[in-house]
This record gives sequence, C-alpha cells and structure tokens, in this order.
Amino acid sequence: MKHLLLAALLISLTNSVFARDNFKICWSIYVGWMPWAYGAEHGIVKKWADKYDIKIDVVQINDYVESINQYTAGAFDGCSMTNMDALTIPAAGGVDSTALIVGDFSNGNDGVVLKDKKSLAEIKGQTVNLVELSVSHYLLARALDSVGLSERDLKVVNTSDADLVSVYGTSDVTSVVTWNPLLGEILTNPSSNLVFDSSKIPGEIIDLLVVNTDVLKENPNFGKALVGAWYEIMATMSGDDAAAKEAKTFMAEASGTDLTGYEAQLANTEMFYQPSQALSLTNSSELKTTMQQVAEFSFDHSILGEGAPDAGFVGIETPSGIYGDPNNIKLRFDPTFMQMAADGKL
Repeated sequence: MKHLLLAALLISLTNSVFARDNFKICWSIYVGWMPWAYGAEHGIVKKWADKYDIKIDVVQINDYVESINQYTAGAFDGCSMTNMDALTIPAAGGVDSTALIVGDFSNGNDGVVLKDKKSLAEIKGQTVNLVELSVSHYLLARALDSVGLSERDLKVVNTSDADLVSVYGTSDVTSVVTWNPLLGEILTNPSSNLVFDSSKIPGEIIDLLVVNTDVLKENPNFGKALVGAWYEIMATMSGDDAAAKEAKTFMAEASGTDLTGYEAQLANTEMFYQPSQALSLTNSSELKTTMQQVAEFSFDHSILGEGAPDAGFVGIETPSGIYGDPNNIKLRFDPTFMQMAADGKL
C-alpha cells in the first residue's frame, strides 16, 4: 500500500513539475496582426491567459519570414502568417500546424507596383523585387495569369521585406510586389503605379494565427486564451467610440503610420471582427478550393518540400474536406475555438 501511495505521489509531483503553463507566440508588422501588439501592451492577452492559469508571451519579429522560420524551428508555439506560408514553411517542413484564428483576408493590402509604367502588361521583361515564395510571389503569379504572361516573361529577385522600401528607392529597381504598410509607403513615390492588387483575388490571401497542433491538443486552454483575447480586441477596435480610436491609433503608431494611414489599410482588409464571419470562410467549400490553388502554385515552384511528388503531398484539412494526402495532414483549419467564441463558451 505504501508503494502504491508513493507511486501516486511521484506521478502527481511529475505532472505538476512538467505541466505546460508557459507559451510564446510571435507576430510581424501587418495591418491584420497589429491587434496582437495592442493586446499584449494593454494586458488583454495577459487577462485571458490568467483566466486559464497560463502565461503567454507575445513577441514581435521584425522580419516576417524569419518569424515563421522561428516558429517552424520550435522557438514559438504560434505565429501570425498567411495561408500559403503556413502550408509552404511549417506544414511542408513537417510541423503539424493548426489555423487557430482566421483573422481576415487581404482585399487590396497586397499589390504589384510598377515604376513609371501604368499597365500590368508592361511588367514583361522587367526585374521584380519581392519576398520570394511568399504570398507576394503568389499574387504576382495570379496577376501574370490575368494578362497572359508567366514568370518566364520576367526576372524575380528575392528581397527581404525589411529592405523593400529602400531598394525601391534605387534607380535600377522598377517593380515590386509587397504588402501594407510597405505598399502604402512605396505608393507615396510619385513614379509608383499600382497595377494589380489582392482585391482582384478576394479570399485567397488569408491572414491567420497558426499554432502547433500538438501543443494545442495537449493544452486546449492555450487556444481558448488566444481566441478569447483576440475577439475582445476585435470588439474594441470595431467600435466607433473613443476606445476604438485609441486602440487603432496605438496599432497605427506601432506599425509606423498614423490613424488615417492605418484606417486606409483596414479599408483594404476584410477583417473578421465577429467569430461568425471567420467561421463563414473557414467552413466554406471555397476555402478548400483556395488551398488547392495555393498548393498547386507551391508545387509548381518546388516549395512543398524535397521529394514532393505532387501538389497534394501535404494534406490540408478543412471543415468541408481534405485536400491532399489524408495520411500526411500537416495543416488544419479547425473552427472549434472560434465556434466556442461565437457560442460564448470561452
């Protein structure tokens, strides 16, 4: 009996010592992810973490792709990223990842810019600077399709998002593809012309908070706290009162612009302020179709991992069905926690 009691005590002590109660997420500057800066600074994330007796550190990473790389390497439990990058970096790299929050889709926040040229067709023969193999690259491919061109008709130069604005200011750079707030800054140049943007492909560039699936399964309170905090922030910033103005002003300044500039970015973003809006997209059959298009683009550009035999190599699970290999599901659109928010059960 003493041995049984001792064993029970050891198990209890082991569980208390190794219980996971500390988590880290990261984000980078983009209109749809600035709420994380506000939520961290104003104690909203802490409030929800405290509710579930956990701690969540929210860390800004200045380079977008680097933030995803760090998440993929295991330095963070969650990271803000787009649907395409979630597929091609962590999922293709073997990290089972879940889109916990579907925050918005780009509706003009990503664009193709030509210097001193006004027609998209004039991009032929030019050198285009962008973050290679990112959603900017995907947007370029979709833009080229619309005018009967392909990447064979131009040269793509990989450029960090941290350098795009300064690079565009040089005389030998004639075209860039990027996202806000960088896009807005580039468009202030009088020689800049926006010739294609994401409003032409609505619902295809989706902004997410992605978390490690295993971490989420083992620690559902981690998901509850993040989703609860997110929709509290959404409720604040979607209003028309002083609190909303204060929140958006903070987000604007944190992203290097002012309230007018940030609201202009929001105007080009289909923000899902209510969980019901996010659920509408997440549960739709269109999401599966979009992810198939993204997977096909990614396969054509050899970014689905070494040895990927086809576009369906990585399984993508959505509420309307699975695209790709059901035995290799590494990206999941799980509406569970957003549904809990919609039902008031967080």
